[in-house]
Amino acid sequence: MIVATLLSNHPNDKREAEPTLDALSPKLGQPEKAALDAGVFSEHNILALEQRHIEPFIASGREPHYQSVATLLGQMPEEPSAEASPKEKMAYKLATEIGKEIYRSRKCTVEPVIGIIKEVLGFRQFSLRGLANAAGEWCLVCLAFNLKRMHLGVIVSTTRIFPWQTLSAPALQR
Repeated sequence: MIVATLLSNHPNDKREAEPTLDALSPKLGQPEKAALDAGVFSEHNILALEQRHIEPFIASGREPHYQSVATLLGQMPEEPSAEASPKEKMAYKLATEIGKEIYRSRKCTVEPVIGIIKEVLGFRQFSLRGLANAAGEWCLVCLAFNLKRMHLGVIVSTTRIFPWQTLSAPALQR
């Protein structure tokens, strides 16, 4: 489920971490940890998250595809010194087992939402002009996504599907 919407006209996401957290309803509570992609990485965002008592897990760069087995199973890098840059410290933090697990969860929670909005809902560009109008349109797209997820949840909960059974493609389109 999408729990907050935010749209900006900034050329990159470096200034979007704090406004995104501000968009979360206080009724949801505050997250303990945050996994963010490399586009948000900055020392300012690390400090801002820590000031809110949220442990940051922000990618400091892109991981190469098709790494060798030796690289994947290699030893942990040495812990950075106290004088190390925030980028070095974050890279080490993401190399730990907990860091890998938390950042990996982003691939199955955040990234599929974007793919579903583009491929299933067919939303690829805004139809309205102006930041306020586009923000309203984005809010409607997110609402449509949430309604689709809730509808599928009702279908799954009202049909007796066992864990080893899957819905067929036509059933998912209803």
